[in-house]
Amino acid sequence: MHVLVVEDDNLLGDALQAGLRDRGFAVDWVRDGIAADTVLRTGDFAAVVLDLGLPRRSGLDVLKQLRARGQSVPVLVLTARDAIDDRVAGLDAGADDYVVKPAAIAELAARLRALVRRAHGAGSEQLVIGELALEGSTRRVSYRGSEVELNAREFDLLRELMLNAGRVLTREQLEQRLYDGDGAVESNTIEVFIHHLRRKLAPEVIRTIRGVGYVLPRGGGGGHG
Repeated sequence: MHVLVVEDDNLLGDALQAGLRDRGFAVDWVRDGIAADTVLRTGDFAAVVLDLGLPRRSGLDVLKQLRARGQSVPVLVLTARDAIDDRVAGLDAGADDYVVKPAAIAELAARLRALVRRAHGAGSEQLVIGELALEGSTRRVSYRGSEVELNAREFDLLRELMLNAGRVLTREQLEQRLYDGDGAVESNTIEVFIHHLRRKLAPEVIRTIRGVGYVLPRGGGGGHG
């Protein structure tokens, strides 16, 4: 799950980046409002952690411009501003959640997962598509009633496909959502993980749309090319 952290405090930003990465997130981190606005115009993120007191452009302005462009990416405001008026302003500007600093990384991670689930119409940690089930809190996967052992990247890739069931995702989109830009990604990395998932689940679970990308059908199966 690829998230953007917008935080100008270096110590806090570093802690957020490290803590969320430890919990399976791919994290990009920017330190001011203009940089955030630039990245959000072109980036593909599952969610955003946004401070309000940013240099160059306020977090509230970043949020308003994001929503004015019609972008619906979930935004969790993380700020020291705890007044009711500040909370109301943040939520009215389009924030999906509002958390006052300091906050535990475990809670932030759980809130981000919940925001992403709601954005994709899933109300719990469990995703079920056909005979395929994924439990986010325990990172367990089962297919046709049998538990399937996946490594961290395989699990994250499968979760992205399940969250976007019925929607074709390109290799570039999947790379962006699974990696945080710290180092080059081999050109065939996604293909390799798709191959592993098909071998561990079944070939028909993930379909290739030639020249476009990959899709997990809403029914949980179908032919693959």
